[in-house]
Amino acid sequence: MGLFSLTQELAVDLGTANTLIIHNGKVVVDEPSIIAVNVHTGKVEAIGTEARKMHGKTHPDIKTIRPLKDGVIADFNAAEQMLRGMIKKVNTKGFLFSPSLKMVICIPSGSTNVEIRTVRESAEHAGGRDVSMIFEPMAAALGAGLDVEAPEGHMIIDIGGGTTEIACISLGGIVCSESIDVAGDVFTEDIQKYVRQQYNVRIGERTAENIKMAVGAALREIDNPPEDFVVTGPNMLTTLPTTINISYSEVAYALEKSLLKVDAAIMKVLENVPPELYSDIIKNGIYLAGGGALIKGLDRRLHEKTGIPFVIAEDPLRAVVRGTGIALKNIDKFSFLMK
Repeated sequence: MGLFSLTQELAVDLGTANTLIIHNGKVVVDEPSIIAVNVHTGKVEAIGTEARKMHGKTHPDIKTIRPLKDGVIADFNAAEQMLRGMIKKVNTKGFLFSPSLKMVICIPSGSTNVEIRTVRESAEHAGGRDVSMIFEPMAAALGAGLDVEAPEGHMIIDIGGGTTEIACISLGGIVCSESIDVAGDVFTEDIQKYVRQQYNVRIGERTAENIKMAVGAALREIDNPPEDFVVTGPNMLTTLPTTINISYSEVAYALEKSLLKVDAAIMKVLENVPPELYSDIIKNGIYLAGGGALIKGLDRRLHEKTGIPFVIAEDPLRAVVRGTGIALKNIDKFSFLMK
């Protein structure tokens, strides 16, 4: 790198919940996909972690925006400002002027042409000169260490913030896949709703998210159960502070409806897998990536439903960006990257 290198190469996982960027083989940005904007001037007040601290705590002059919803850019302007701010966080010291950016960005497998174009345009507006795309399940499979180019069936399930992506991959291509809008954000809403209905207590999105991370479970009975999570919030009838203990089995109950939709989508993909690849998948197991892979007992639940072993990818939250980084290194070799 240094003064004469005019290109900077970035791998970007532009996620509904978090945005991660790899530069020189290292994750240099890992922050929530959120920005805080001044309502009157349109000025960006904060990005990422700083903006998340403000989420749910702002006054009318400042609003927090999550630019992506269900894996898709919902607010183009905010997405572009967020991406530009995140790219700024990548260390560009040592450059005399701002370098031209070569980027690989991952996108949900169900993206329409319009959605793909929107991501490309926001990347270009944020300074990207040479922008390629990779589908999310492909990135997750690469990040989980699978040989996606082999003539062999691999199955990956990536449960992110906005979407759950399920795909069977062989010979560098997606054989069959499903992308559903049931993922981390919906699980968080399920928890909020459960606490409201069960205890008459209102809790914010961030608190529900903390409950999910601490005691989120997919089965009512698991080994090594976590301790209950203690929450205090206003009682909806009396507005007096109410403290409640939430157990993992309550969260499993709260998530059941959504998890059934994930089960159904997995079964749908398995039904469409050609028999030769199906036997490979039974042998190799199904890989879980994304934040949802950290829900306690999910691997066991899915194994019980499908009869196929499940493997949680190493550091599942970063599998997609790792895979996007591998794609960046092999940009000329991998035929499945979209220019």
